[in-house]
Amino acid sequence: MKSLKKVELHLHLEGAAPPAFIRGLAREHHTDLSGMFDDQGRYHYRGFNDFLRVYEAATSVVRGPADYARLLSAVLNECGEQGAIYVELFVSPEFCGDADLSAWRDHLGAMEEVAKAYALSGVESRAILTCIRHYGPDRAKKTAICAAETAGGWVAGLGLAGAEDLGEPKDFAWSFDCAREAGLGLTAHAGEWRGPESVRGVLDLGVTRIGHGIRAIEDPALVRDLAEREITLEVCPGSNVALGVVRDWASHPIARLADAGVRVTVSTDDPPFFHTTLSREYDMLADRFGWAETEFRQMNLWAAEAAFCDNETRDRLKQELS
Repeated sequence: MKSLKKVELHLHLEGAAPPAFIRGLAREHHTDLSGMFDDQGRYHYRGFNDFLRVYEAATSVVRGPADYARLLSAVLNECGEQGAIYVELFVSPEFCGDADLSAWRDHLGAMEEVAKAYALSGVESRAILTCIRHYGPDRAKKTAICAAETAGGWVAGLGLAGAEDLGEPKDFAWSFDCAREAGLGLTAHAGEWRGPESVRGVLDLGVTRIGHGIRAIEDPALVRDLAEREITLEVCPGSNVALGVVRDWASHPIARLADAGVRVTVSTDDPPFFHTTLSREYDMLADRFGWAETEFRQMNLWAAEAAFCDNETRDRLKQELS
């Protein structure tokens, strides 16, 4: 499936960091990350809360604009290897200078140079600045201001990620209103660990996309609503299986959601943490549900239509995918 052109909408920049890259930075910064890796050198954690701990420990060694530029280069290089022609990356200013606007501008400038270079080689990208839910709504406002003040170009959206069981979506309304007024696209994680009510909650924020969203399948009326409103789900099957959100690939609801008319797309979330790649996601879906190029092309067209990019880029992507 590597040769199939793909659009990925749900990829966390730090979560896509290859373990070897993080170990290298840890040595450079004289930081001890023992216990974070298994005997094969892969990320090691137990359950979702421990995953968050390991994720943030890995992120802690990516320090400053130069490190973030190197990280983005490593991630976009892997995206290109997997056949991606367009990728949207969740990036949090919280990890780029504690969401200080001046520090964020420095980090952004370094990453934009990398993004421009990869766009010339055929891998377009955009950033979705991400509020960290378990850091609380007040800190989220700082991220929203960073997003609004640097909107346009590479910064294309605002998202909400982190521990889904803390707080309610409405607590972050100010941040989403701020981003909407700046013309940014809106998405939020929901319906992964919590049920359909969490999906309804983020819909009230005005999002056009939902990260995961798979537990909407438990509410037929909500499924119909998502289909009628053409809300796009950024589905990450391998992540859901690895974290135990669903039992196995065969029981994943992505096929049932698609059959019900919901716009589903395929992404990897934090691929090295879940020992997956974008091509492997496609291979597994093809094996379990009998999907082939026709189904995947439709999903990628849906992804292009939902992307937080300008119309010229969108039209070019759709032409490449058709």
